[in-house]
Amino acid sequence: MSNFKDEIYKTIGRNVKKYRLAANISQEKLSEILDVNSKFIGHVERVERFISLKKLIEIAEYFKVPVKNFFE
Repeated sequence: MSNFKDEIYKTIGRNVKKYRLAANISQEKLSEILDVNSKFIGHVERVERFISLKKLIEIAEYFKVPVKNFFE
């Protein structure tokens, strides 16, 4: 993976964690809300798996923030 892609996924993972912690929700609870494997959010936050745009939109909608916030 290119450095640019690495940075994008690191930024997304960092922001998923930021919003999750701000909402005081566990990784397991957010995974349940998204109807994904219980370890999925942890993998996304550590950039061990890549999140789809569809799931990123679902997370943004859940936290009531624009999707673009996950790229900043």
